[in-house]
Amino acid sequence: MTKTVRFAAEGGPEVLELVDVELGEPGPGELRLRVEAIGLNRAEAMFRAGLYFERAGEFPAKLGYSASGIVEALGDGVTGFQAGDAVSTVAGFSMRNYGVYGEAAIVPASAVLRRPEGLDAAEAVALWGPFLTAYGALVDEGHVRPGDFVLITAASSSVGLAAIDVANHIGAIPIAATRTAAKKQRLLDAGAVHVIVTDDEDIAERTREITGDKGAQFVFDAVAGEGVRKLAAATAKGGTLVVYGALDTKETPFPLWFVPTMRLFNAFDLTLDPDRLARAEHFVRAGVRAGTFRPRVDRTFDLNAIAEAHRYLEANGQFGKVVVTVGG
Repeated sequence: MTKTVRFAAEGGPEVLELVDVELGEPGPGELRLRVEAIGLNRAEAMFRAGLYFERAGEFPAKLGYSASGIVEALGDGVTGFQAGDAVSTVAGFSMRNYGVYGEAAIVPASAVLRRPEGLDAAEAVALWGPFLTAYGALVDEGHVRPGDFVLITAASSSVGLAAIDVANHIGAIPIAATRTAAKKQRLLDAGAVHVIVTDDEDIAERTREITGDKGAQFVFDAVAGEGVRKLAAATAKGGTLVVYGALDTKETPFPLWFVPTMRLFNAFDLTLDPDRLARAEHFVRAGVRAGTFRPRVDRTFDLNAIAEAHRYLEANGQFGKVVVTVGG
């Protein structure tokens, strides 16, 4: 039996339960992972609450995209891995079918990457999801160039911090937006060239001041909702406003009168495409080797404190990735 997190109904963090389940053996194309660390994602809190783009197909339901651990067993047809390999999972599957919150997990081998040398399990689980998202939006789809201004909202999140690193890595100029001044210096220390405190400054006016009234060539937004109107006004003529999250669950307008290119970024378009994922993996590994990509762990929780960890995640006070450790 394996201790695994399940929830019997949609709701708040209190619906999460740690129960014993019979995990079984991996099927064709799958592998079983002994989990050492789990990276919490906003998508999982939304899935638990019934606010995600897909909902649990049956209850009790599983959840979780990001885990690091050791390969225990391989299903038929799986190549490139062997028992004992240190690996991490990425969001390359549906949580209706798979979930990694537990002491062990069965996942598609196509959603597994080897752990970079020199990183422990917690660091590895804080690496792949954020940096694959930042790479996919800024580089693979966004074609951000050296010298471009990149405005990043929710900049103290794990993806926001990864976007700062990616922008610096390619020679762009990251502008970090944060709600209060409490995290301003930490964002500057993390590599942001400029920081906008949105409780005190108008984000559009300040961005135009920073960019010589041109606006940011690329805007990377995790919030959505009415705030995109201000972000559109902060976007340069011919620039791109990319929404990749929905921290504001209200409807998001399309601000036609500002005429930037505005679109959504869906990380699944990258993680479910083997060729794109392979290129992304090479890019992230190169940044780790160069020392310019730094996975940041904000705080760790034990698996039996999973509900508390979700409450902390939803309080929005973190600076980096919230990680749950398993065993040891």
